[in-house]
Amino acid sequence: MVHAVSVWLLAAGFLGAGLVNAIGTAATRRDFARWGYPRWWGRFTGGLEILSALLIALPASRMVGLALGTAIIAAAVVTVLRHRDLTHLVPLSVFIVVIALAEISS
Repeated sequence: MVHAVSVWLLAAGFLGAGLVNAIGTAATRRDFARWGYPRWWGRFTGGLEILSALLIALPASRMVGLALGTAIIAAAVVTVLRHRDLTHLVPLSVFIVVIALAEISS
């Protein structure tokens, strides 16, 4: 039960984050610019997050999706810690916990 819930929460979370980053709201574009990333980085990140969501949703590719999602979140944590943008750590921490639950229970 925990596994199924965590898998679907992750898929939905990465899909939602991916759409926000790919669409590039004004706040998202400002964040990426403030962190020193090029203009296209939000779309690239969003694409990876959407890909991760799709891979996590499919049982045959779930482990690859979890690995990709873990790499995305790790890079995000490094970015926000480097720039001391600690308000972003709360949602990232939620992703970390749910990824751990999905990996432990699989």
